[in-house]
Amino acid sequence: MATARGRSRAPDSPTAGLPDGPLDRDGPLATALDGLTDEGRRPLVTGTARSLLLTVLGEFVRPGGGPVWTSALLHVLGGLGIEQQTARQAIARAASAGWLTGERFGREVRWALTDTVRSAIEELDGRAESMSAVPPVWDGNCLIVFVTIPNDRRDARKRLYSALGWAGFGNPMPGLWASPHTDRAEEVASVIRDLGLRDSTIAFVGTTMSAGLSDAEIVRRAWDLDGVAERYERVIARFDGLHPEAGDDVVLSYVALVHEWQQSPYLDPQLPADLLPEWIGRRATEMFCRLRREWSDAAHARWRELDASGPSGS
Repeated sequence: MATARGRSRAPDSPTAGLPDGPLDRDGPLATALDGLTDEGRRPLVTGTARSLLLTVLGEFVRPGGGPVWTSALLHVLGGLGIEQQTARQAIARAASAGWLTGERFGREVRWALTDTVRSAIEELDGRAESMSAVPPVWDGNCLIVFVTIPNDRRDARKRLYSALGWAGFGNPMPGLWASPHTDRAEEVASVIRDLGLRDSTIAFVGTTMSAGLSDAEIVRRAWDLDGVAERYERVIARFDGLHPEAGDDVVLSYVALVHEWQQSPYLDPQLPADLLPEWIGRRATEMFCRLRREWSDAAHARWRELDASGPSGS
């Protein structure tokens, strides 16, 4: 929703229509949890139990395709500062929401991902991966969407704003949304159709004129880039130069890193260099990709040890 200054708020999950949302509905600016620092060596973790659980599932459970013991999930979530009761509640709610199916072995349970959460994770991963892609040369065109919400469709407002924010749109003035990502036209058209808002929407691709706001002025109004830049500065300070030790230290640092990286598409509109030439988000993305490569093998090795140890390892 636009603020008084016309800037778009942090969007909700692109899959918020699913039961309880496979992704955290409250977005990356939800109430944050400060995790353990491990004597200053491990970065603080921000995120809800649900969003951190999704990161663990996506990074460690989805690639192998097999089930996972509750104890392995509890071990990692606990290391990130989530109390065991809260972690168990998050797992139970994930199962109730259709993320997980469980198979009981005595008093213990192994969990498998459902197709619903696999699709949600793939969508999130795809958009996060796009942050590191080399952007095409911008041709000066923007995708413009002007939409009014009929009185009988007020329930569609939150879903519309969430979907447009997720697609990288900014909101420079009431009812008007703009994005340089013209290749996302079909994504937006699908949202408009699904919400039944076609008859109250005007959408087109075009360039600005001297009679109105300049591109730079639209950018300043449409996105809170100062806030996003401050977040990137904090994340870079938190992770760059970190050298986690083998074992729990690396797996927890890895989850924290990936979780932060996955929040970027919610906040960073990925503007082309023509509109935002000196953007700290590009430096942050380079750091994310570099550290993920460096830590991945050791983190996955420790995860396999945790899951292989079964309930006795908790």
